[in-house]
Amino acid sequence: MRNAFADEITKIAQQREDIVLLSGDIGNRLFDKFKEVAPGRFFNCGVAEANMISVAAGIAASGLRPICYTIASFLTYRVIEQIRLDLGYHHQRAILVGTGAGLSYASLGSTHHSVEDMGMLRLIPGLAVLAPGDEKELRPALHAALEYPGPVYIRIGKKGEPVVHETEPKFEIGKALRVREGKEVWILALGNTLPLAMEAATQLDSRGVGCGVASMGSLKPLDTRILSEIFGSARVVATLEEHSVLGGLGTAVAEWLAANAAAAKAKLVSFGTPDEFLHATTHQSSARAWAGLTAENITDRIAKSV
Repeated sequence: MRNAFADEITKIAQQREDIVLLSGDIGNRLFDKFKEVAPGRFFNCGVAEANMISVAAGIAASGLRPICYTIASFLTYRVIEQIRLDLGYHHQRAILVGTGAGLSYASLGSTHHSVEDMGMLRLIPGLAVLAPGDEKELRPALHAALEYPGPVYIRIGKKGEPVVHETEPKFEIGKALRVREGKEVWILALGNTLPLAMEAATQLDSRGVGCGVASMGSLKPLDTRILSEIFGSARVVATLEEHSVLGGLGTAVAEWLAANAAAAKAKLVSFGTPDEFLHATTHQSSARAWAGLTAENITDRIAKSV
């Protein structure tokens, strides 16, 4: 997904002279083409993420459109105050792109895990939180973020993620994307768990359980219309995210469900990382297995809930 981001932002920079790219000491070679087409509009801010956000706020205040790019855990945890006050409070139109989100950097340990980031950032007034499901969803999400009237956080993976969408979808902030239709069960997938949701849906279908999948690429604002539709028709709705079970998609849907229980007949099942640290360095697939984020576990839990 990071290669798709670099490619798309380079194309956009050729068309728009207001685009300014800031990096937190990563992606130097990744953005070589950007620097060729937009000389003077790339700044490596170094290992000083808080300063990078404040610089972005100043750039945005001057009428330009800054995009901050670095590893998700460093872009969020280290600089929550600057995001809240420099961007959120002043409604500055900056875009934050956190790469290697979730458990993508499982091999580097908990310092590089970002499984609480969306839970924190969705609390900031006026800040949109996006997590596209694959690189084809990321490209239009970036365009949508540039039109949003406030700050935006875009959470992406690292590289090599499976592509689910056959063609580039129409991405709208505040709208989910129906990827696969179903009746009995729906899996609402956030970000890079979309391929996993598709795998689990296929397994459920083989068990005779019709399963639909929606990509919830916009966590905030949340698509409450699709929630009304599927909770009113399905038997089980599952949320799936490479994020803590606290604060993310599962929590957002549970909040909606608590306020709309009378109109809902479906049961909610949430999948995410547990409320604990992973004290190991391992591969992303092993970290997902530790968290129960496997197609087999998802299929079994949902099947027992139907």
